[in-house]
Amino acid sequence: MIITRLTIIGVGLIGGSFALALRKAGVVGHIVGFDTNLDNLRHARDLGIVDEISQDVLSAVSGADVVFLSVPVCAIASVVQTISPALPAGCIVTDGGSVKADVVRTCDALMPRGCRFVGGHPIAGTEHSGAAAAFPGLFAGKRCVLTPGLTADEKSLETVTRLWAAAGADVCRMESGHHDRIFAEISHLPHAIAYTLVRAVGTADVEGENVLSYTAGGFRDFTRIASSDPAMWRDISLMNRDALLASIDGFSASLAELRRRIDSSDRDGLTEFFTTAKKFRDEIV
Repeated sequence: MIITRLTIIGVGLIGGSFALALRKAGVVGHIVGFDTNLDNLRHARDLGIVDEISQDVLSAVSGADVVFLSVPVCAIASVVQTISPALPAGCIVTDGGSVKADVVRTCDALMPRGCRFVGGHPIAGTEHSGAAAAFPGLFAGKRCVLTPGLTADEKSLETVTRLWAAAGADVCRMESGHHDRIFAEISHLPHAIAYTLVRAVGTADVEGENVLSYTAGGFRDFTRIASSDPAMWRDISLMNRDALLASIDGFSASLAELRRRIDSSDRDGLTEFFTTAKKFRDEIV
């Protein structure tokens, strides 16, 4: 066993899957769940995701060895500010948000003496949400990035690392600003593009046709992530604003280059453009 008592704040896909994975691995004793949605919270208890539920967040964190925040990125700091007075000495607070620099900086400043904040980002998820979507294998073979700030020490980092490893994740460490620049490119930009593509096609006027009614596997696979929670991606876009804008500018330049090659009927240029992209994609696989 790694810790005796874990509190999950936000028992949805990520928080619920983390709890289930740790329970399956046998590395945590007692799991307390807090969620603003009482029906979801009760469902989490009924599904065996948590042992105990609470609608009082201060009571929920009482006695916790680790508190895991699985809430929208824009809400993380306010939750930490609320729970800070009730955190027991030695408690580790960590999160699963996909924007790290602002979160780590703000939460570090809110930690009471003797408590540690360890920024975290599990690179896993689906387009589904809520406790019912949680499953213990969500993080198996996936990467989890830890972004330590000023309050994190080696002991707290080791504890959080061991928890994520027990959940099946491959854990690495990274400076928070570096994290945000990388994930603007590989996560935030793709979501922005998927939403934009569906919106563009959905509003396209092609002689009165409902263009989306003709979509098949390729379009649906490419745009699957546009079924994610719009409010969550609004918040991520604003919190990682500068890095995402730079990524959008880079993509716009690449798209403009593709347009130029098509407009000039540049057969060799198009072959090179698509071949280079295919090579990058094949290297991922």
